Amino acid sequence: MKSSLKPPFNPTAKTPSAGARPAFPVQLKPEAGVPSATKLIAATARPERAVGQIGIKKPSPTLAPGVTSGIGLDSQAVRARMVHKLAAQGVSDAQVLAAMGQVERHRFVDTALVNQAYEDTSLPIGLGQTISKPNVVARMLELLRHGATGKLGRVLEIGTGCGYQAAVLSHLATEVYSIERLRGLHDKARENLRFLRLPNVHLLFGDGMIGYAKGAPYAAIIAAAGGEAIPPAWIEQLAMGGRLVAPLQTASGAQALVVVDKTPQGVRQTLLEAVHFVPLKSGTS
Repeated sequence: MKSSLKPPFNPTAKTPSAGARPAFPVQLKPEAGVPSATKLIAATARPERAVGQIGIKKPSPTLAPGVTSGIGLDSQAVRARMVHKLAAQGVSDAQVLAAMGQVERHRFVDTALVNQAYEDTSLPIGLGQTISKPNVVARMLELLRHGATGKLGRVLEIGTGCGYQAAVLSHLATEVYSIERLRGLHDKARENLRFLRLPNVHLLFGDGMIGYAKGAPYAAIIAAAGGEAIPPAWIEQLAMGGRLVAPLQTASGAQALVVVDKTPQGVRQTLLEAVHFVPLKSGTS
């Protein structure tokens, strides 16, 4: 099928040159006042009353020094509670937890659903697509990093959706290319990400099944849609030593997470827990 792949869109670029690969971006620096994953979790801890001190009022827990609390869903404490839940569910990668705590998920969902933004649930984002549960996002990103001590290199994301996962990835990788096949969602993600001014995120409108060869090789590839097999183009564009994480349809018709490692000895595939994602499709619309 003929591809409609467009040149990358950089949310902060004024006039990107048509067809040209974006210059390698400046590495993101930690935001001032953003707490580490440990501080994010600690921010929500409730002090216990000491034995025999029932009548004494304990001071309310406070955020880490230099962190503003914000108001309502903009509050750092709201995201800290989500991070605390993710850690309790088994997510242990400190960089993943910190990145999840930095991105305001409520900015990526429809207004009518913002009150559910930090619950561990998937939400509709239009055109029959969804934003994945925070736990699923964190789990896949943790698998993608597989113990890396620093940032990943160049990452390819298949299925931009509303742009949330791309925003989280921007804190974990030096460069992110994200492809979306639905024009409506591509445009929505562009608007959602514009205010964040992320110089290392490049949005593409095109057929995700063929990947984006101009940006290859990729240190990691992550997909938010599942098919019956991993497209050959993804394997070809994955760097030697790189890792791919995606949902895959099993023989029973259900979906499960699959991890693909590209090694000098060959491609190794590991099937993990059951998941539920939208089906992987070719072409654009």
